[in-house]
Amino acid sequence: MTEPQRSSQDQPVLITDAAMSYEQELAVRKRRYKVMMLMRIPCMIAAAACYQIPWLAVGLLVLSIPLPWMAVLVANDRLPRKAEKPNRYAADRRAIEPGERPVIEG
Repeated sequence: MTEPQRSSQDQPVLITDAAMSYEQELAVRKRRYKVMMLMRIPCMIAAAACYQIPWLAVGLLVLSIPLPWMAVLVANDRLPRKAEKPNRYAADRRAIEPGERPVIEG
């Protein structure tokens, strides 16, 4: 008897390269949000410290205005999925080779 060919979808997927869990992904997105929001504070402080150079102060303020909007967009966007094919297990040899087997009678 020949064993039916299994499609690649039937093969088990190795989980060593599995995607991050939802909790891990959420933690990464929260960290990015905090970093972007914390960048706004130094921009505003630097703008206040550079009040004698108006173009620099205005530039830093203009830079800090879209940061909350961008931080929310980044925090609400899920991380991109990997575009690679899943790593499927491929056995080097079969567990039992096909062929005739002797019958042991007792």
